[in-house]
Order: sequence, then structure tokens, then C-alpha cells
Amino acid sequence: MVLASGMPVPVPVAGAGPVNLIERVAASVRACSPAEARVGRLLLEDPRRFATLPIAELARLAEVSKPTVVRFCRHIGYKGLADFRLKLAGVINEGVPYVHRAVTQGDTPAELMLKVIDNSVSALLHLRNQTSAPQVTRAAAAMVESIQGGRRIEFYGVGNSGVVAQDAQHKFFRLGCHAIAYSDAHMQVMAASLLQPGDCAVFISNSGRMRDLLETMDAVRRRRATTIAITASGSPLAERADIVLAADHREDFDRYSPMVSRMLHLMLIDVLVTAVAVQLGPELANRLSLIKRNLRVKYAAEEAD
Repeated sequence: MVLASGMPVPVPVAGAGPVNLIERVAASVRACSPAEARVGRLLLEDPRRFATLPIAELARLAEVSKPTVVRFCRHIGYKGLADFRLKLAGVINEGVPYVHRAVTQGDTPAELMLKVIDNSVSALLHLRNQTSAPQVTRAAAAMVESIQGGRRIEFYGVGNSGVVAQDAQHKFFRLGCHAIAYSDAHMQVMAASLLQPGDCAVFISNSGRMRDLLETMDAVRRRRATTIAITASGSPLAERADIVLAADHREDFDRYSPMVSRMLHLMLIDVLVTAVAVQLGPELANRLSLIKRNLRVKYAAEEAD
């Protein structure tokens, strides 16, 4: 999420179907005149508002003339404002025109809420459209094989990704498998050195280029355990992994604390744990029932004390 005042609105996240209209507008802004570009940026800031405001109000907000608004619509391939709005309304009604909008210092809490949520929705839609189903299938199958074979599933992450690794450990632990998370670089190398074929090591990293994680990945590969990477596609970590679950987004992880990436990584963990749980079937149901029964006994004893 961009947290600098006055930065231009970023190009929206790529996706399928109707989002292409917003992408086309974003791409056209670069080739427009300065006045027409202001109209384009006004649209990208809030497509819903652009679709409903009178042309006079659009011109005022963009600080251009009314003919300039019409020229912009023609520049991107429509007959005029009415024709463009007809298409834009269809996109908005289909519920996918969420745009990554820059946060500025003057935003109110209400505006911040909309921008943060819209950015998250946009990233989730992109993840849904771009995630490789075969890769998810391969990752889930490898983890099921590890669980059923009594092998280990380990999660490696540092910083924010370490928190995601802890969440993954908790969720997979409930499935009845030998799951553990490591966020310390030294512990990661030590743990990786003890893995065996049939074990799974899941690496979680926003950038996928941290040296410590790459060294640990190499250690896991030498032990011939299965490596799964939740990271940016094309990153050094992704290139080393057996299975890659890509989480691509436009967040500047070099300058700002990760927000969207953490959410995407957590979502991919949820997808994995759900896919594994479904494949475990009745065996898992019995384990979960036992856990819940023992917890009820524990809580009842505590209340009695």
C-alpha cells in the first residue's frame, strides 16, 4: 500500500473480464494530453463516482472543460461520455472494478477505510484469477502424503512472513500432522538439515530473495524433501521451489510494511489447509471431534475451579 502524499494513482491490478476497461483507461492516461490525463486519473480514483456525476461536476473536479471530458472518452475508444458511462456502469455492476488508490495525508478515516478495503478486494480478486489450480493441487497432494505417512510439514518465514508461518502451523497442527514453524534463521537451517524425503517444507516470503531463506531452501533440497514456496512469481525462492503458489501484487515491499502480501499469504494457507482437510475426509473429522471434546472437558474443569 502506498503511503506517500501526492503520488499518482497506480495502475490497477490485472485481472480477467470487465477489469480490462479500467486497465485500458490506466494505460491510456500515459498517452493523453495533460488535461485529458486529469480526467483519467479522476476516473481511476473512484469509478463509481465518475459513473454518476454530471459532466459539469466531472470537469470541475478534473479542472478541465466539459469538451475535454468528452475528448478523453473518445481518446480511449468510445463515442462520448454517455457511451463510455454505459460500459463503465456494466463493469461496476459486476462488482470487480476495485482500484488500488494511493493513500494521502489528508484522507479522512472513512476515506482510508474505503481505500484499504478496496485495495484488499482488488488483490484478492487478482489472486483468485491468477492462482494456478494445478500448483495448489500438487501442493495439497504433497502435504496429504506427508500427513498420511507420518512425516513432517515445516513452515519457514521471517518477520511478517514468520507470523503467517505461525498461523499455518496452528491450522495444520489441528489436522493431526507434525507441523512446526520457524522464524529464526539459525533454527531454520538446523531444522532443514534434519528433514527427510516425504517431508514438506513451506517457504513464505514477500520478496522471495532473502539470503537466509534461500540458503535454507538449498539445505532442504539437498535433503530431498518437497519444497513449496508462497512468494512472488519469478523470485529466486520461486525458481528454487518444487511447487510455487504465486502471490503477486503491486505493494512496494522495499519501502513499506507489507499489508496486502500478508493477507494473500494467509489466504493461500487457508486454501491449502482446506484442500488438505477435504482429502483427509472422515479421518480428520474424528480428530477434530476428539480435540473439541477434550477442550470442552478442560473448560468445564476450569469453570468448576
